[in-house]
Amino acid sequence: MVKVTSAEMQKRFGQYSELAQREPVSITNHGRESLVLMSAAEFQRLKALDTRNAYYAHEIPEHLAEALEKAEPPGWTADLDHLMEP
Repeated sequence: MVKVTSAEMQKRFGQYSELAQREPVSITNHGRESLVLMSAAEFQRLKALDTRNAYYAHEIPEHLAEALEKAEPPGWTADLDHLMEP
């Protein structure tokens, strides 16, 4: 993956946007990776792999609500019970 500074990206946006059609471009700010520029097609491909869902409490499907009600905490969490005492 090509790394460029944000200043370099601003100067040569056209060049790096063309490059991002072929491979991701990492954009750094103050020496730290800040953003990644990639093609819309690659973004859509990655997004399609994410099958997770987020729900508000009132939207949780019945089968998930039942699974949560039946769930038991792992055994190692008993070590933390003392933290709940007043």
